Amino acid sequence: MTGRLFADPQPTPAASPFPPQQRSLDDLGASLHEVTFVVFDVETTGGAAKDGQITEIGAVKLRGGECLGAYQTLVNPSRAIPPEITVLTGITESMVVRAPPIDAVLPSFIDFVGTDSVLVGHNVRYDLSFMAAAMERSGRDKFTHRSVDTLPLARRLLRDEVPNFRLGTLANRLRLPHQPSHRALDDALATGDLLHVLLERAGAIGVTGLDDLLVLPKMAGNAQAQKLKLTDQLPRSPGVYLFRGRTGDVLYVGKAANLRSRVRSYFSTDERRKIGQLLRETQRIDHQVCRNGLEAAVLELRLIHKHLPRFNRQGTRSAAYPYVKLTLEERFPRLSVVRKLQDDGALYLGPVASSKAAHRLIEAIQTSSPIRRCTAKSTSRTTKPICTAAQIGVASCPCSGQTSDEEYRQVVVDLVAGLTREPRRLLDPLDEQIAELAADERYEEAADVRDRGAALSAALRRQRRFDLLRRAGRVRFQIGNAWAELDNGLLRRCGGIDDPPSLLDLHDAEPAPAIDGPPSRSEADELLCIARWLDENAHRISLELTTGELAEPLPRLPTFLPPKR
Repeated sequence: MTGRLFADPQPTPAASPFPPQQRSLDDLGASLHEVTFVVFDVETTGGAAKDGQITEIGAVKLRGGECLGAYQTLVNPSRAIPPEITVLTGITESMVVRAPPIDAVLPSFIDFVGTDSVLVGHNVRYDLSFMAAAMERSGRDKFTHRSVDTLPLARRLLRDEVPNFRLGTLANRLRLPHQPSHRALDDALATGDLLHVLLERAGAIGVTGLDDLLVLPKMAGNAQAQKLKLTDQLPRSPGVYLFRGRTGDVLYVGKAANLRSRVRSYFSTDERRKIGQLLRETQRIDHQVCRNGLEAAVLELRLIHKHLPRFNRQGTRSAAYPYVKLTLEERFPRLSVVRKLQDDGALYLGPVASSKAAHRLIEAIQTSSPIRRCTAKSTSRTTKPICTAAQIGVASCPCSGQTSDEEYRQVVVDLVAGLTREPRRLLDPLDEQIAELAADERYEEAADVRDRGAALSAALRRQRRFDLLRRAGRVRFQIGNAWAELDNGLLRRCGGIDDPPSLLDLHDAEPAPAIDGPPSRSEADELLCIARWLDENAHRISLELTTGELAEPLPRLPTFLPPKR
């Protein structure tokens, strides 16, 4: 037995229980009155950041509506200040000749900014670009702080109240306590006043957290922005969300590490097709908080299977998944694609994603095994024409009159072993055929065999995952401060260490599935979902109990995929 606990692929050391959908830093969900804002402004010699120099820095630190401190210094740019800049700012060369250079100023300014603050400016990209250029020239890392730009925020929140969005116009129309003067500290103070006005306006439309504020400017052009109120009650917690239509029908189901942030992103940063139509039809957004990523992933899948939402793709087509069947009930078994599982003693592989994928699997198997390809129902040799596969010698078809029952029975035994216990019986001949074709410079044919091998290897690897989880019986494990329990591969209970268990009550409890025979289509989806999650988080899991076998007894299967360059 190998030392691996779960099937391929191996877990990534820093994997998250959730797909990377959005940032999950704790402070992104912080209430705005708890956030420390550093509002700053720079005066420069003009031009682009790569060519210009800073002549003055002004900043003010704000939190909860209070001023915590101010920063102001002139900076010697070590170059002449253009006359038009002097006219605009009033900063002359005689004023900065005795001022410290930027290398001497940066340490104190970086210390003033701190590590956890949010940088704010009016057209903040301009100020940040000069700061980044100065820090790069002095050999320092540029700021990685999150930033808020009051210019697009004002466009979003004040568009019907002012003729333009210049800082001076806004300060005058809003009667701000401080007025800008093209001097760094005055402009920073005025921008700080503007920020407070904008935060008050944003709060009136439900923006109460930093994550909400950061995406608010991007929602300006969304025709469904008025529906943001549907997200007001969403928590900043992991879970599952459901978009519902006018009649209560479920339109879309998703999962998220931060429900509020993820759902609100549909109104701003999500550019997938049909999002506009989804938002137009949405009248309500429901949610359920989950304790961990496994519960969220399984609950999402079960809800998709239950409601078959129009705007979901993954999981809604499982009812059409076909199987590859080896018809052991026939005298001379063959491979076929079927839609229904029957208790007929046949060997089933799957389910697989489509009929095309199923036929591709059959092609791969027939490349390695001389199983018959005739579709005739006859169970004995006849005078009918010999099939092409038998004529060219790639199949042991009984129609050729040269294959006995015993010989064909051995072909079937070898194939069953290849599909179950000894996959190398099928995969090694494909490897050898690829090498021979490549040696003969028949590269297109080699690529076709490689693709067949990749399809077969992936199907056998998927089958292993099914078998691994189903034969493990009852499994209980801890991950962080939560625990989960599987029963024959399906999630049955989960909870926090000190909390009562969750039974995923949105669905009627079902008995544990049987482990004999292939999994049903919905069971296969959930098994793969759980297997992927276990792969990603195996390094974080502490196994407490298993009543069966939870180990991979077989060697790693080849993928047949070309190496990445």
